[in-house]
Amino acid sequence: MSDGGFEQTSTTHRDYELAAELKLDTPARLKALGDPLRSTIVDLVLERAMSVTELAERLDRPRGSVAYHVDVLVAAGLLQVVRTRRVRAIDERFYGRPALTYVLPDRPGEIPFIRDVLAEMDVERLAAEDRHSTSTYRHARIPEHRAHEFADRLQALALEFAEEPRSGDTEFGLYIALFPTNRLPARNPARDDEPPSATLDGEDEA
Repeated sequence: MSDGGFEQTSTTHRDYELAAELKLDTPARLKALGDPLRSTIVDLVLERAMSVTELAERLDRPRGSVAYHVDVLVAAGLLQVVRTRRVRAIDERFYGRPALTYVLPDRPGEIPFIRDVLAEMDVERLAAEDRHSTSTYRHARIPEHRAHEFADRLQALALEFAEEPRSGDTEFGLYIALFPTNRLPARNPARDDEPPSATLDGEDEA
């Protein structure tokens, strides 16, 4: 989410209800969210419902231009009017998302979001060893049910990150991926399916 350089110091609180997920299962939805400005708009309204005027101020863009992009998102079902307010005989509309998470379809042969990550990553700050940035890559041969448990925990962490109140002057990205590999696992068939045996003094064998 980009806040257009606007620093918000107060704690934000979303003021409308929304579903957990929405599948981007139509070409119109995929095309609508493919525009960087529209992607920013749907992130901004995660903080709270916003009018076109507020969005234009946050994005530092002309109101007419923002109104056009909002209309595209509404038509695609990626934004909705969550309330209205009467201002000088005109109903001002406030927009929110229909769902917390937009689910992209699987695309064989493509790593999800990797292009977005590479396009948005501030390489210069990474090269300067920004202490707020971190990355790691690990492997583990584990049962399927444990992989599912880790996937659920990682998803929960990602949602916690996305729900943080907006403040400060730097926007951070969090990229998480858990996947099966094509590496040849090192197996020990004699012990893979057996619980650890214990020595006489109660300690596990090495």
